[in-house]
Amino acid sequence: MSPNPVARYLAELFGTFWLVFGGCGSAIFAAKQVAQADNGTNLQVGIGYLGVALAFGLTVVTMAYAVGHISGGHFNPAVTLGAAASGRLPWKELPGYWISQVVGGLVAGLILWLIASGKDGFDRVGNMAANGYGEHSPDHYGLGAVIVAEIVLTAFFIMVILGATDDRAPKGFGPLAIGLCLTLIHLISIPISNTSVNPARSTGVAFFNANGAPAQLWVFWLAPLIGGLIGGILYPLLFENGKLSFGNNNTVAR
Repeated sequence: MSPNPVARYLAELFGTFWLVFGGCGSAIFAAKQVAQADNGTNLQVGIGYLGVALAFGLTVVTMAYAVGHISGGHFNPAVTLGAAASGRLPWKELPGYWISQVVGGLVAGLILWLIASGKDGFDRVGNMAANGYGEHSPDHYGLGAVIVAEIVLTAFFIMVILGATDDRAPKGFGPLAIGLCLTLIHLISIPISNTSVNPARSTGVAFFNANGAPAQLWVFWLAPLIGGLIGGILYPLLFENGKLSFGNNNTVAR
């Protein structure tokens, strides 16, 4: 873990950039691709939900191995909140992490928009992998369903992260467990909300997507942060002898 806060913030910025660029980029460019067979029928050759889910998981695996030793590899404001609540990160570090993550997500969203705009006929409105509920949900799930899904999935994501990076866990496998968990989360919830569990991911593309996404962004901050706080409280409460860390602490996320 780097003692230099600037290095930690840069690691979070680049890690979040990669998550949004790789995950949302796969949804924008590769999820729905059609080719024509010799007999004239259309073939679906895109990566679909499974491919997008794997892409998000792979972004976390690769960047957690690349810079996780510098910043803890959060790339997500909900993870940072859970890390602070569990005692893995000093509370004073939280604003810097959040700012870095949001900036990284927005830069990724900007570059995705610039690339996508290079295709004739591309319309960014509704096509930038934004999260949503109601008519903006892939399968038209309502607000209540989206909130419940985002809270529950984020809480379990935080618990997997804290467990996989616990000193008692097998060494070196944390990023794999975390990436696979994020893949599973996307397999569950892409049809529900297009999967956030990460306010920086949602913010990164919402304003480029338009089509109601900015107005619904509050949900994808509130629900994941609630889930992050729940996970950050439950793991130490249940598995670290009831330890809670809402006071001052000097522990930094592993």
